[in-house]
Order: sequence, then C-alpha cells, then structure tokens
Amino acid sequence: MQIKFGTDGWRGIIAREFTFENLSRVAQATMDYLNRDGSGAKGLIIGHDRRFLSREFAKRVAEVAAGNDIHVKLTEDYAPTPAVSWAVRESGAGAGIMITASHNPPEYNGFKIKESFGGSALPHTTKVIEEIVAYNQLNDRRIIALPYDEAVQKGLIELFDPSEGYFHQIGRYVDLELIARSGVTAVVDPMFGAGTGYISRLLPTITEIHTEANPSFGGLPPEPIGQNLQELSTLLKKGAYQVGLALDGDADRIGAVDEQGEFFSSHCIFTVILRHLLEYKKLTGGVVKTVSTTRMVDLLADKFGLKLYETPIGFKHICELMLKHDILMGGEESGGLGVKGHIPERDGILLGLLLLEAVAVSGKGLRQLLDETMDDIGHFSYRRIDRHIDDGAKKELIERLRTNPPVTIDGQRVAATNFSDGFKFIFDNGDWLLIRPSGTEPVLRLYSEAGDLDQVERFLRQAIIIAGC
Repeated sequence: MQIKFGTDGWRGIIAREFTFENLSRVAQATMDYLNRDGSGAKGLIIGHDRRFLSREFAKRVAEVAAGNDIHVKLTEDYAPTPAVSWAVRESGAGAGIMITASHNPPEYNGFKIKESFGGSALPHTTKVIEEIVAYNQLNDRRIIALPYDEAVQKGLIELFDPSEGYFHQIGRYVDLELIARSGVTAVVDPMFGAGTGYISRLLPTITEIHTEANPSFGGLPPEPIGQNLQELSTLLKKGAYQVGLALDGDADRIGAVDEQGEFFSSHCIFTVILRHLLEYKKLTGGVVKTVSTTRMVDLLADKFGLKLYETPIGFKHICELMLKHDILMGGEESGGLGVKGHIPERDGILLGLLLLEAVAVSGKGLRQLLDETMDDIGHFSYRRIDRHIDDGAKKELIERLRTNPPVTIDGQRVAATNFSDGFKFIFDNGDWLLIRPSGTEPVLRLYSEAGDLDQVERFLRQAIIIAGC
C-alpha cells in the first residue's frame, strides 16, 4: 500500500493499514533517511501512547532502528508526545518516533516523527520518507531488524523515563508553587490517554478522572471537544472545581471547561493564554494562527503591536515559522498550541498549566478572563460543522469556488479572501466564513466567526447552500 503522511504523521486502522508489516516498512525508510543525513549517529528517542498494541509497535520500531545500528532510548511506559519531543531536544538525539494516533478513534494507531529540534517533522522530511518507502518497496528492500532482547543485551536499546527532564522544563516555565498556594481547584480529564498522571504529579492536589488503561477510551474518541467532555462539565456545574482541563490521547492538545461548566474552546484558550504571556510574563514575539482560528488573536496582536502570521491548518506550518522567527505563541482550532521558550510543538500539559497559572495570578475564572478581554477587543461567536460530501461533489465545489467565488454571502460583501487552505471569505466588519473540503475524507468542514451567534448560523446555512450538501 502507499504510505502517506498527514498533518502530523502516518495513521491507519489497526490490522488493516496499520500492521506490523507496514510499520516495519515505514520504520526502515525512516532509518534509511536518518542514516543518510547523519542523524542516526545521534540516536533515536521512541515513545508510545496507551492504545491497543502501542507498546509492541514501539518495540518493533526499536528493533528496526537497532538493526540499522541506531541507538534507541525507549520510554519505560506510555508517555505524552510533548515529553518525548522534549527528550529529543534535551538529549540532542537525531530524531524521535511517537507511536500514537493522537485524538483519532480507538481503532487507529499512528507513527509521528519528531525532528532534532523537538517538533513535528517538516513537510520536506515526510515527503522524502514517503519516497524512500515507495523506492524500498519497488526494489524489495529488506527490513533489517535486531530482536528486542538481543538489542537490549548489546546496549542498542535502553529504557528511560522521559518525565524527569520534562518536569524540570515545565517547572522552569510555570510557577507551580504559585498555583498550589492559590488554592485553585481543578480537575483533569486525560481521556484515558498518555497524559494520565502528568499534571497530578506536578500538582498533587489536582483531581484526575478517566485514568485507568482503556484502549477503547470509554467509547469516545480521545478528542477534548465539548461533546466528549460531558462528565467533566457536570463536575464543574456541581461547583466542586473552578477549572476543568482535558487532554487528547497523546496529550499534545488541550481542551477546557470554565467555572460555569461550559466548554472553553481552543480559541478561548489561545486568547486567554496569549494575554497572560504578554501581561503577566512580559514576553514578546510574533503570533501564528491557522486559517480557521479566531480573530480575537488578530486583535490582541494588533493591540500589543505584535506581528501576526496566518498559515494553512496543521501545526507543522506553525512549527516552520517558530523555527524561522521570534514567535511568542502559535495555535490552531483543534487545540494544538505552542509557546516561546519551550519546543516548537503542541503541548497540552504545559498549556493547561498556563491556564491554571492565569487563574491563580488573577484570582478570576476562565470565562471571566475571556469576557474581560472581549470587553476590550470585541465579542465573538464561533462554530464549526462537518458535512458529508462525495468525491465528485467535492471536486466540483473546489473548481467552482476557485474559478467563480461568491462576491456576497448572506447579503454581505466579501471584502477579502484567503484560499491557502480551503476557501475563506472575510467581510467588511471582520466576520468570516471558511469552506474547507477535507483532503483525506469525504467531509466538508464549515467554519464561521462573527459578532453574534445568529450571524454565525446564517453564514453556515449559506455555506451549506453554496456547497449543495
């Protein structure tokens, strides 16, 4: 089968696309790449999440690395992606591999590559590895692997705990003592994932739910969005806690529930943390957002005189800018957020702790902090809906919007467009609508942000009419 890397890694359904045979092919191509550019000599960090067979998949990648004379440090147990990414950077390793399908449903697993800077592999890197996979298959390249026990005995595979170095870094970035002294009450839902135990080890008074090993993730995808956080919301509505935090399956994405028990989206989190970094931590730098992310970020950047960048969806695009420029914060609609002074990578654990720090410093709840910012820059509503669309209709829509885009929508003039990733229509007052066909699924994603929810709903209804779905 053809191996294609998506926005962050290669993923597939276990036992269908994601098999030990295909994994070995991808691993061999990755080792060929690392040895070709000299990174293999610096060693490889390998970690995994809590999904079905993740440990066994990680050990298989380690066997292939050892067979190709690459020294491996394999996590002793499951670990969050950001802890593995930090270990790559801290140890000076040539690269890292994380076995995870992140927020995908439980039947999936995946293979993420982390480059030496501690962030997701850049598009050029994954393209070359895809080409090596195809070349190796065409030329019957042999998979070279050393049995696990033999590799351990020879010292080519060693086990390590990534939490120690990661916790030291977190302690430098966040004032954990201040949070503890403040008495802020919080509950964390790691969604049965690899972030389990991490925030509660840093702040022992924190309550955690859904901590047991559960490869089915309780019947829900481990994605920290509103419909998947009903139990967390109920706990907040009962008044026992001030803040609810949620992590996705590998803990690189963050979601939250506010003091009222309402879902606190990544747009809200981005806005509150950006202001906290600017006003409390006195940090500076540019800001990066993806095309589907809130305009509140634009307005805050303008208020504080910060350079703003907008990229296609996918944190790898944010990572590229973080490597090239002085970037204070970057983020995307799906809950992936990263900050200056850490790694050019999403980190749900660090961002969750920064939310707690913002609450502890201010003595205010998340919703109160957001409302104060909105009172300053304007109030906004946002919604995204997904609609099924078959491939033929998708191709027709793309061609029609590319060649003959609407000049008015819901009676409002389209003042500007951004077609870098989907079709974004921006109106005179700053409201916007994004029509974005998925590149991998029969899905059309529709996003809108406006000054009130009624206008958002009108834009989305018009988008459905435009798309004919």
